[in-house]
Amino acid sequence: MSSAISSSPTGSLKKRRVLPGLGLSLGYSITVLTLLLFIPLAACFAKAATLTPSQFWAAAWSERAQSAYFVTFFCSLIAAIIDSIIGVILAWVLVRYQFFGKRFIDSLIDLPFALPTAVAGLVYANMYAEHGWFGKWLVPWGIHVAFTKLGIILVLVFVGLPFVVRTVQPLLETLDDDLEDAAELLGATRWQTLSMVIFPAIQPALLTGFALTFARAIGEFGSVIFISGNLQYKTEIAPYLIVSRLEEYAYAEATAVAVVLIVISLILLVIINGLERWNRRYD
Repeated sequence: MSSAISSSPTGSLKKRRVLPGLGLSLGYSITVLTLLLFIPLAACFAKAATLTPSQFWAAAWSERAQSAYFVTFFCSLIAAIIDSIIGVILAWVLVRYQFFGKRFIDSLIDLPFALPTAVAGLVYANMYAEHGWFGKWLVPWGIHVAFTKLGIILVLVFVGLPFVVRTVQPLLETLDDDLEDAAELLGATRWQTLSMVIFPAIQPALLTGFALTFARAIGEFGSVIFISGNLQYKTEIAPYLIVSRLEEYAYAEATAVAVVLIVISLILLVIINGLERWNRRYD
């Protein structure tokens, strides 16, 4: 007796998915992006387009605006670099070591996500003011934090730190310890193991955390305005300049500054994402 076993070809098998088909899912995604992103951006560019080229240039590239751009991007870049270094160290400690209070410290990492940024700005401004807890010790030594770029960098580091920790930490948890043991058996020093084994593995996540931190710092407003002092040509940031223009009812001029900020931010994010893709392709 012969038995026939019929099997359907692999190509005819349908994969079950939780979400609906491509058409419905893609249409929903495009609709949400249009409402939340594309329409507001188009409105911003349309409002700025009401200015003549000379008016746009005068509003978006004035001496005050250039100073605000420099303060914004310089402080954001320094804060993102510092967060990348501190974030990797914190993620490493939380993953590789067991100690008392570890869960409490791990939960504190997410505090900037839950804490209103204005509260953080007020706290830092009070602590580092001339008669604050830390300021009364630092100011006599000539170290001024409140109402300086140093204070802006400090609050941006606080706000952006969770992005680096939470992107690097899961990757460190999945990193196999045997790779480090193999490197040690082959005679590698600790620095060689760090630079040639661990760092290449976490580099994509680190670049992602850096990009998220940098993007968050560029648009940060609530925490910065209290500790910066908003001094023109010194500590004024671009978001505050936009608010100042809005308070003057110069809506087109405000959107002109916003357009420049958006374009520069997009260019920098494209460069960072390009480096991240190149790194993954290289790996």
